[in-house]
Parts: sequence; structure tokens; C-alpha cells
Amino acid sequence: MNTAPLWRRAVAEGIGTGLLVTVVIGSGIAAAKLSPNDVGLQLLENAFATALGLAVLILMIGPVSGAHFNPVVSAIDWWLGRRTGSGLTSRDLGAYVPAQVVGAVLGAVLANLMYGEAAVSWSTTERSGGQLWLGEVVATAGLIVLIFALAASGRASLAPAAVGAYIGSAYWFTSSTSFANPAVTIGRAFSDTFAGIAPASLPGFVIAQVVGAMVGVGLLALLYPRAGRAADEVVTPHTETPASTGAST
Repeated sequence: MNTAPLWRRAVAEGIGTGLLVTVVIGSGIAAAKLSPNDVGLQLLENAFATALGLAVLILMIGPVSGAHFNPVVSAIDWWLGRRTGSGLTSRDLGAYVPAQVVGAVLGAVLANLMYGEAAVSWSTTERSGGQLWLGEVVATAGLIVLIFALAASGRASLAPAAVGAYIGSAYWFTSSTSFANPAVTIGRAFSDTFAGIAPASLPGFVIAQVVGAMVGVGLLALLYPRAGRAADEVVTPHTETPASTGAST
């Protein structure tokens, strides 16, 4: 059971999602500068930094909010847990999702400013087409199954390494380079750099991510029918120790 007040958890989700976008965009800008003539190496550098950064952020923020950093993860956590009284409540979900989206936009602005770019520069990188949308369905479904399978099987402590590894690998095995996150997708539209996505491409990606989340729920129903009972453990158990709780009051 989470003991942190909702405002603190929402702020944590905003900070975590924002820093994740900063890692994604910032490492993309650095990769483009360091390896200007090798797109494959740029993607490798971007994926490596994102995988490590995501794992660290989950460890950092997880004890406060669960480290969802992703509206579809939060929505599925609410959906699966509502019958068992676990996971996010409707009120929690209503706070998490806006915090994640706002955090993602601010994270993009931070990355742009760190590299001397305009605070907001709308991306011109078009990412559309059936093959990319299919890639997003696969990436998002896999992420949902991974996160909730870890929780349902009592291995949520492995989430930082496992989720980081999955996203890092999905950069390469999916055609879309695995955005798998509506908030991060929106944030990446605010930077006309290596990791950006044109605003016109957002609807297709977000719809594909929602479809992927639903596919993930279907797979969970088949493989882990009691996953909802462990919704409090997603992505990591968002509980504070008595010592940390006392220190924060």
C-alpha cells in the first residue's frame, strides 16, 4: 500500500517522465554530434543511454510513485487492479497521466536548452506508416506483459534492469524504435533533433500504443490471469520504509 500523498506521487511521476525524455532527447542530440555520419552508431548510443537512464530512474522514483512514467502503464494498472482493490485508483490515474505528459514536455525543453537549442523546436521527422504502427503495437504490448508479469510472479525488484533492457533492445528489433509511451511520444515532438517525431505523426503512434496496451492485457489474461492482484507492485512497489516516511513528515 502506498503511503506517499497523491501530490507527491504525481510530482514524482512528472519528474521521472521528464528526466526520461531528457535522457532520450539529450542522448540523441549527443549521438548526432559525436557520430554525424553513422546513423546506426547514433541509434546504438541513443538506445544504450536510454536503457541505462530508464533503469536508474526506476530505482530513483519507484519507491515514491511506482515509476510508471507512462500513461498506458498507469491506465492498465488501474484497469487490472480495480476489481481487487489494488493498483491505482481513478483519482490516482487522473493525477498521474497529466503529470506524465507535462513532465515529458518539460523534459524535452530541458534537453533542448542543455544543448543550446531553442526551448521548443517542433520536430520535422515524419514517422508514419503501417509498419511503424505495427512496431509500436509490438513494443507496447511487450512492455505491458513484461511489467505485469514481473509483478504477478513476485519479481518486481527486477523491473529496473528488465524494463531498461527491454526498451534498449526494442530500439533495435522494432521498426518504430520503440516509443511505447504516449507521454514520451508527445514530449519528443517538442525537439527537432535525432529522437524527435513530427506532431502530425503523433496520432498514429499514440493509437498504436493504445492498441498495443490492449493486446498486452489480452496476453496477460492468457498467461497471468491474476496479474491484477499484484497491481500495487507495478512498475516497482511504491511503498516507503517507516524510516523514510517518518523523515518526510
